[in-house]
Amino acid sequence: MVNATSRVIRVETRGPASVLTHTTIPCPTPKSTQVLVKVVFAGINFIDVNERIGAYPTPVPFTPGREGAGEIVEVGSEVQHGFKVGDRVAFLGLATYADYVAVDTVNLAKLPDSVSYEDGAALMIQGLTALSLATKAYPIQRGDIIVIHAAAGGVGLILSQIASRRLGATVIGTVSTEEKATLARANGAHHVVVVPSTPAPGTKNPYEPLEALVNQLTNNKGVHAVFDSVGKATFESDLVIARRSATLVFYGFASGIVPDFNINRLTAKNLKVTRISLYNYMTTFEEFDELYKEGLELLKGEDRIKLEVSKVYDFKDIQQAHLDLEGRKTTGKLLLKVAGSN
Repeated sequence: MVNATSRVIRVETRGPASVLTHTTIPCPTPKSTQVLVKVVFAGINFIDVNERIGAYPTPVPFTPGREGAGEIVEVGSEVQHGFKVGDRVAFLGLATYADYVAVDTVNLAKLPDSVSYEDGAALMIQGLTALSLATKAYPIQRGDIIVIHAAAGGVGLILSQIASRRLGATVIGTVSTEEKATLARANGAHHVVVVPSTPAPGTKNPYEPLEALVNQLTNNKGVHAVFDSVGKATFESDLVIARRSATLVFYGFASGIVPDFNINRLTAKNLKVTRISLYNYMTTFEEFDELYKEGLELLKGEDRIKLEVSKVYDFKDIQQAHLDLEGRKTTGKLLLKVAGSN
């Protein structure tokens, strides 16, 4: 039975985590090509923070959230691909901090019985982003030496596992604390450099230890690729540690946008720079379905990838979730429990 109303978390005005409020709105009505999903878990991502503070031009008011997992409770008359009421599904969409979400089938997938709702939600943005980074943005080859910044983050942990355990690369990770270094090593990073969020006074280049380690491990040649979700703080060091014909892959800017630079700076090493968006790899159901099925394969076998769900927040605790995420107090994947929450 579908309720007439849906609990949602709303942003009525830009600002700190305190602007996240709880309210109730009419339950959405799916279009003919959509399904209505009763959400069990929604993913919590840094893009939600960026939208809340106004870094992205999302019109207010709005309900945050870009992914989730749950059960189909209503199906539009023109829905294709065999989706039906009662299906367990994972999806990418909008406004997922809610009891009910109307979801386009372009980015909708059935969950096998062997995959939990938690893992289904965790696989969507972070899992598929890590997979697309490793196979599309820069196809990692056995024997490559790569750097993954924020290696204890949700994408970083999965990417490290894929790169080291599935693709045979040597992974150098950067993290901000010793605790995160331990987690990164447990998830496939061979070498980890701790770069504190607040460097000691007088530190001119906090990434100097990383540069020294890369030179040592590569005989001064540099790494084949850098996967960077940090941005402004790491860009100059990325140029230093890259070898000739290396690729710098950006998929986020946690420290700020990379400043404008003269493209001729890439010439000395024939460097390639790319800024990717997961969604541009999945513009059709077929593209999404192919990537999703590859993601499911990562969860099988003796060398299966572990989706590190580090914390599940109750629906009422969304403000604390955003505070923890902004304060760099988290690792792995954060989920919002929707079904059964008070």
